[in-house]
Amino acid sequence: MSGTLAADDGASGVVARAASGDVRALEQIVARYHDDMTRVCVVVCGGDADLAQDAVQSAWPIAWRMLGTLRDSSNLRAWLVTVAANEARQMLRARRRHTVVELDVADVGSSRHDPAEAIRAVDLRAAVRRLDPDDRTLLALRYVAGFDSAELGPAMGMSPSGVRSRLERLVARLRKELDDD
Repeated sequence: MSGTLAADDGASGVVARAASGDVRALEQIVARYHDDMTRVCVVVCGGDADLAQDAVQSAWPIAWRMLGTLRDSSNLRAWLVTVAANEARQMLRARRRHTVVELDVADVGSSRHDPAEAIRAVDLRAAVRRLDPDDRTLLALRYVAGFDSAELGPAMGMSPSGVRSRLERLVARLRKELDDD
């Protein structure tokens, strides 16, 4: 369930209650943002869904412990996704392992799926996996979580214009790599 806790839901109240130890308030936050955090972590982890789940599970206690430091509850989603993405990057650094990616076998007799599209998707996943975890994080926060450059800047420790430039270079690099194949 994506989006933010609406003002009529008492978002700042839910955050304040969770920060003070209210488990029910935390449950509301988890229900709202867990899937957003997971989607970003899957990209950061290069498609390793198990590692992404581990990262999100590891991020929740950190987020709960640090929730009182959140200054503006309207930034809750961005803050939580950033905490999860950082955990995913740390886990990748700690594991330094290559993952085995399971590919779906195309339905050969069907005209429903264009094999060329499947090949392009596999090529894109492979190209993204070859990127540095920080670059994958930037792409995930922008294209999976939908952060704009103003939100990405603080999350990545960069200026908004620096974020835009880095994203342009990353997208150009991916396009070139995919065109070369």
